[in-house]
Amino acid sequence: MTRRRLLTEFGMGTSLRRQDYTQAAKRALQDALWHNSINLAELFGFPKEAMLIDVEIAVQQPEAVDTVTLAQVFPYGTPTIRVVKGGLDVPRGDGGNPTVIANAAISVSFDMERAP
Repeated sequence: MTRRRLLTEFGMGTSLRRQDYTQAAKRALQDALWHNSINLAELFGFPKEAMLIDVEIAVQQPEAVDTVTLAQVFPYGTPTIRVVKGGLDVPRGDGGNPTVIANAAISVSFDMERAP
């Protein structure tokens, strides 16, 4: 079998006051997922559990993201989550915690054969 990527979605999430990188990342994933209703598994005759989900999250403090919490966003499939430096921390004028912006890219693949 050959792993074939069929779909890529993007999202953005924020933590406005708590500087919660995991929450911002979770919101970015939900932004990417909740705006779509794509039935790829059914289209190709696969069970939903066969989805291979590659997730890349970008935030300013990657070490502050709990990937176990992020994996729970996906009701099926096998997510692989990678957190990298990126996103944006926006300073607040009142000196409080910065607003955290996370970016997410989600790619869905299946193990499938190429057509001859």
